[in-house]
Amino acid sequence: MGTSFPNSKTLYLFSLLVLFIGSFSSPSKAFANESLTQCLINHSQPSHPITSAIYTPNKSSYSNVLQSYIRNLRFNTSDTPKPALILTALHESHVQAAIVCTQKLSVQMKIRSGGHDYEGISYVSISSPFFILDMFNLRLVDVDIEAETAWVQAGATLGEVYYGIGAKSKVHGFPAGVCPTLGVGGHFSGGGYGNMMRKYGLSVDNIVDARIINVNGEILDRESMGEDLFWAIRGGGGASFGVVLAYKINLVRVPETVTVFSVPRTWERNATEVVYKWEQVAPKLHEDLFIRLTMDVVNGTKAGEKTIRATFFALFLGDAQRLLSLMSNSFPELGLRSSDCIEMSWVESILFWTNFPIGTPANALLSRTPQVLTHLKRKSDYVKQIIPKDGLELIWRRMIELERPMLTFNPYGGKMGEIPATNTPFPHRAGNLWKIQYATNWDEDGDEAARHYIKLTRKLHRYMTPFVSKNPREAFLNYRHLDLGINHNGDESYEEGRVYGVKYFKGNFNRLVEIKTKVDPGNFFRNEQSIPVLPQ
Repeated sequence: MGTSFPNSKTLYLFSLLVLFIGSFSSPSKAFANESLTQCLINHSQPSHPITSAIYTPNKSSYSNVLQSYIRNLRFNTSDTPKPALILTALHESHVQAAIVCTQKLSVQMKIRSGGHDYEGISYVSISSPFFILDMFNLRLVDVDIEAETAWVQAGATLGEVYYGIGAKSKVHGFPAGVCPTLGVGGHFSGGGYGNMMRKYGLSVDNIVDARIINVNGEILDRESMGEDLFWAIRGGGGASFGVVLAYKINLVRVPETVTVFSVPRTWERNATEVVYKWEQVAPKLHEDLFIRLTMDVVNGTKAGEKTIRATFFALFLGDAQRLLSLMSNSFPELGLRSSDCIEMSWVESILFWTNFPIGTPANALLSRTPQVLTHLKRKSDYVKQIIPKDGLELIWRRMIELERPMLTFNPYGGKMGEIPATNTPFPHRAGNLWKIQYATNWDEDGDEAARHYIKLTRKLHRYMTPFVSKNPREAFLNYRHLDLGINHNGDESYEEGRVYGVKYFKGNFNRLVEIKTKVDPGNFFRNEQSIPVLPQ
């Protein structure tokens, strides 16, 4: 049943490298700062001054800019490697200057849009010196309701996208994540899923154009970049191929009234039967209905005892009466009542799914401050066969032993099963019943606490081995975890990249490598889990 972690040695080396890099001398950094700063200024356009967008460690605002978009406190410590410089690009020409200068000076560039990368690789590096190209100022959301499209810059948040759509229409939306502070750049380029994916697919299934700056500093759209590169940046991780400036998306139709509910069941309250039924029906329900299942450990009815709570969290694209009828026919075991159902607009449902109080105004979506900021570890899996009742209860017993890690099951089916696995780099389509997210959060600072909680997450992930996909054990790029492998971008880059690449992309990995080799043969755009080039 157990699964070894073949990358534990690599992860240990990564930890040592992080400490080593953190100890780099200030003269080295000062040289990098000075050279890079001067180069950026020399290569900027007088009509778009760049100086105010440059932050070096000697600036008082440097730490605030760096920390503003760190969404995992594991990577906000004194020992975390710091960038030699942060460029908060104010214009596309600033991005072009960054690409020219980092190649000229052999400085690694990290690209950050929202900072939600679970392993922090958009703002932390095992290479030094490095700098951050921060895209948060490039956040324009231009909605054209007549054409039912929108151009969205990479530095925008999903909340800004949803607010922009909702301000112009009550009957349009977009299928993407339910966390409003997610940055568009990373979310879209990794696939982008949300609670309308059974109806409309992923974010990448609804992208019709893009603007990207390539390794030569050229700004390309879909026509000029070609269909291969356009394919790659819709689910293959844009930061492996260039700097994505913006995506053009097709809006989707939503009803004026949608319905949501959140219904918990504990182990003592028949959770086994209800969850087992959910497994059978959730991927087959009407595509207007998405029911997420979250399982966590809570206090039981008796003092000192723990139990499992299964919470069924739903979005239905329709009114409550139709939902109740559908649930009565398809999933009566949940016992959904009219009092459980809350009708609202689609934009309001985003706030509900993000745990804002009912009645919160829509402009809360514009806030870039996360509701929760903590230390975290995430992992992912895919399930292709129903887990039997005794299997569910074995999993729950293990969860109670570990106590902290949570499981979230996101059902597939509907549109997800209709789109071919090769349409985009995201390959997890037909044949998958649901995707699993492993989530562990903690408040304690320090390496000891981090090692403890990461170990708990890995233990649960290992315990789930018999119940999930195999050969490869598939994973979701947007739920990135370095346990799958780290690319040091040296002589073994292709071999290292293939280890995690086939798990994220399955058969699409080979095409991604071919495209990468063609558009960035020198592997300039790289990170710890980027797409490698073909070996020489």
